[in-house]
Amino acid sequence: MPADADDLASVVEKTTVLIAGVEAGQRGLPTPCPEFDVAALVDHLVGWLRMFAARAAGDEHTEDPTAYRCGADPAAEFAEAGRRAVAAFRDGAAERPVRLVSSELPGTMVLGMMLIEYVGHGWDLAVATGQPVPFTDAEAQAGLDAARGMLTPEYRGPDKMFGHEIEIGADAPAVDRLVAFIGRDPRGQHVTA
Repeated sequence: MPADADDLASVVEKTTVLIAGVEAGQRGLPTPCPEFDVAALVDHLVGWLRMFAARAAGDEHTEDPTAYRCGADPAAEFAEAGRRAVAAFRDGAAERPVRLVSSELPGTMVLGMMLIEYVGHGWDLAVATGQPVPFTDAEAQAGLDAARGMLTPEYRGPDKMFGHEIEIGADAPAVDRLVAFIGRDPRGQHVTA
């Protein structure tokens, strides 16, 4: 079943809770995503969601999401951008092209990218901060289905956006299969909700 705005709304809500659950002393902790400590991962999550939300709404967005730094309440920033993104997809962004950084992509592809991003990095944040991984099998499966349709070998490896797929059983929970597909080893890594 393809991803929809309800999947995105639920994933954004759960990721907001994860961001709100980060304690001040955890900001410098490493995450399973080797590029980011907890603080940098939160900046990444918020900066990219602001860009996705603006572009899905058809607005110009000139702010560099990779340079974004959160203010005093990152969870509120993330929630606000999430509401805007969900509203755009409920208003038809999935049915039209959406311009991202340098090109237009089908809206359904952008929605799938967002699920990969926020379930995958939400998992990273939960693992790094000892929080339960909150995503349902249906949400993670929608992200995994999108990833399988988009993630080709040229995007994998050292100095690439994704690691090589980790072998994991087909009977593993969908969130584990998604994070393994994007190059993380989920075995023994998370607290269940």
